[in-house]
Amino acid sequence: MKREFGRIDGTPVEAVRLECGEMSTEILTYGATLRSLNVPDVNGAPVDVVLGYDSLEDYTSRSGRLGATIGRFANRISGASFPLGGKVYDVTMNRGKHHIHGGNRGFDKRIWDIASMKDDSVTLHLASPDGDEGYPGKLDAELTYILTEKSLRLEYLAQSDSDTVCSLTNHSYFNLGGTGTVEDHTVALPLERYTEANSEGIPTGRILPAEGFYDLSSPVVIGDRLKEGSYDINYLLDAKGTCALAYCPRTGIHMKVDTDMPALQFYTAGGLKDGTPGKNGAVYGRFSGMCFETQFCPDSPNRPEFPSCVLREGEEYRHTTVFSFEAKH
Repeated sequence: MKREFGRIDGTPVEAVRLECGEMSTEILTYGATLRSLNVPDVNGAPVDVVLGYDSLEDYTSRSGRLGATIGRFANRISGASFPLGGKVYDVTMNRGKHHIHGGNRGFDKRIWDIASMKDDSVTLHLASPDGDEGYPGKLDAELTYILTEKSLRLEYLAQSDSDTVCSLTNHSYFNLGGTGTVEDHTVALPLERYTEANSEGIPTGRILPAEGFYDLSSPVVIGDRLKEGSYDINYLLDAKGTCALAYCPRTGIHMKVDTDMPALQFYTAGGLKDGTPGKNGAVYGRFSGMCFETQFCPDSPNRPEFPSCVLREGEEYRHTTVFSFEAKH
């Protein structure tokens, strides 16, 4: 089921609703954005566990990229350039002297096409031309959202007509309580290493053991850690599988994140502006949600020591992330 959510320069933006059992979700063609995800709590009442906006104007004018699909490369590229195939490519400089989240008009700011749709799934397509924001190669990207009775599965597919770099992710802010902050949430990241970064969020190249503040291998109440600072940290996965667990005592909702991507950016919304108007009269701010951005490492186009994000001509970029939910105390 779909409805028109608004228009940009006369082009309609659709909102697609998926349902399966007690779960439901709404996805926008603008930015292939996850606008809502309703999960039953311990009493069977629906809880919308992702942040979002009421209007298309809010999505186009406000920061935060709430729920959006990020591309062509998620996270940062230092100096807004990278070498590939004996050439140096300059991409858009949109975070100081660096590049972040695909540039000024990344995939989060494009209207995707609906390639196919069922009651419980939708496939969205975007064509990114050669030279788009400075990236080489014409890239065709697809994202399929599949809703089950206990999960939302994201299947990414991309191909390019020449060698390029590619790292796609979802930028949803999860709040398993539906309202307030996530400071009462329990979080565990069963990950042992992270990429050290400087004050601009650019990796130094060092891969360090997750110790002290960075160690989330055992469940912790995230608000206790936030007294020491906010998280915006890239962790490395040692193997495909579960990379994050979260729980909200107010609703009894447990969340699990599984992926075959090599890294996870864990972000606790320290940069989300206080007083930001959200859906249904909500007001967002610091720590209103948490992002679990499955991805390649930031600045990996310039870091051969990191897992390679190069997508070769004729090859397929095919990756999956699954957000699973269960309600119990």
